[in-house]
Amino acid sequence: MNGFVDIYTLIFLVLAVVIFWKLRGVLGQRTGSERPPFDPFTRKSANDANGKPLDARPVEVPRGDKVIPMPRRDGVDAPAATVDVVADRISAYAPEGSPLATALAAIMAADRNFDPKQFLDGARTAYEMIVTAFAEGDRKALKPLLGREVYDGFAGAITEREQRGETVEFNFVGIDKAELVDAAMKGKSAQVTARFVSKLVSATRNKAGEVVDGDPVVVADVTDIWTFARDTSSRDPNWLLVATETVE
Repeated sequence: MNGFVDIYTLIFLVLAVVIFWKLRGVLGQRTGSERPPFDPFTRKSANDANGKPLDARPVEVPRGDKVIPMPRRDGVDAPAATVDVVADRISAYAPEGSPLATALAAIMAADRNFDPKQFLDGARTAYEMIVTAFAEGDRKALKPLLGREVYDGFAGAITEREQRGETVEFNFVGIDKAELVDAAMKGKSAQVTARFVSKLVSATRNKAGEVVDGDPVVVADVTDIWTFARDTSSRDPNWLLVATETVE
């Protein structure tokens, strides 16, 4: 009986060895179509519906010969806008053929994300933030919004106010009107000037609490002309206040 067991055991061992070598001969070969090892640190490129890589180059729409590329906010170029579309976007802020319209078109060509409406909306917000931060003496809030020379001037005025022991009571009521009045391309620097007509309440008090400037209850009309600039060759999308003028 033990002899029969040994014979069957030997037969099974031989069969196992034969099957192992056959499987190894198949599974151990590379066909060239295997998937590469998964790498969690490798970014996958964007593909289209057919699995082909997307072309990141600007795409022009067939609406005429003259086009100005207008990329999307996500960094991928959007279909180019026609000159007529660009003119429509500018016409609401500058008369056709005017120096301002020509300058805005030049900025839109240099900075393909520039849009007059979006710029003016952002400028209104920046205006309120800046005048409020200046009244409160908030240098930290001012620094990322101002060019170096303007920041130095604002910070110096805040320091002088602090040294005199003065405080400011301030209430920003709102902006009655905001409009674009000038623009220019100076090298790679795009510059846009806006006029703001605002209402605010402001009063400066000395150490004794006496009002030395402004009025704590009177709503004053203030007109400011501010110039913002941006380096169009930079990836930084922010515009900085580089010049101010108050109209008496």
